Amino acid sequence: GQGVCSKPYSLDGNGVDFRRMKKTVKYSDDMPRRMYSFFINYNDTGLPSFVKFARSIGATSEDIEKFRRRREFDRAYKECSEIRRDYLIDNALAKRYDASVTKFLLSCEFKMDREIEDNEKNRLDVTVEVLE
Repeated sequence: GQGVCSKPYSLDGNGVDFRRMKKTVKYSDDMPRRMYSFFINYNDTGLPSFVKFARSIGATSEDIEKFRRRREFDRAYKECSEIRRDYLIDNALAKRYDASVTKFLLSCEFKMDREIEDNEKNRLDVTVEVLE
């Protein structure tokens, strides 16, 4: 039998074919600057994200990943990731975000728990004995 929607990919029952909604966004040389500006000037609720940036330019996260093949865009992506991490830490320190959620995001998204573990594993214990 047929489901509620008469056409495939129709989420609202109005027969909208979402396969045709994807707008192709072409890479332009100002994309790294636009993304950096988006992250620096972010003032909405929540965290700035690459998905939110993509949506602001009519792109998808898949488009953003493709743009990362370009050296300048990838460099801006990494800088924006650091801005995002700092934004998260600053808001956690200001007690705007729950500490456990912040720790979870830092460990999952930024691998910060691994850095701590790696530092512990690579720690060199030195004992100094003073002889007189």
